Amino acid sequence: MKPLESKTAEETLALGESIGKMISQGLAIALKGDLGAGKTTFVKGLAKGLGVSEDYYITSPTFTIINEYPASLLTLYHLDLYRLSSADELEYIGFDDLLDDTHVMAVEWPDILKDISFPFDIEIRFEFDENYNRRISVSGSGQRGENLLSKLFL
Repeated sequence: MKPLESKTAEETLALGESIGKMISQGLAIALKGDLGAGKTTFVKGLAKGLGVSEDYYITSPTFTIINEYPASLLTLYHLDLYRLSSADELEYIGFDDLLDDTHVMAVEWPDILKDISFPFDIEIRFEFDENYNRRISVSGSGQRGENLLSKLFL
């Protein structure tokens, strides 16, 4: 698909919120991009769309590895796997407990999950163009991801 352009943090938040509002079952989202590319900003919008209370301050889980946010019907888990050195460490953070139809996982630095052939429903790639606008590419995998994206891009 053609990348979307986001000129402001508000546009990135709005994309996350739009996707969050469409999610009705568990979903795994891979977030790829350099530091400062908009991954956590997107998750803030996703949380709003899912109905996470505004009392929660959405931050990158760089040091905690997992942040949990209860939403209206689902629970949002925001993971940052940058500090993990192998897929074996997933057991120690309780990753298997997150695999459930009542959980939405947004995973920053998801490449370590390739080692266990983890299937993401959606992959979102954040890049900058020559004018420092964000280019956001969204792709789906499997029935859940394709269904959600078909609604997003009607």
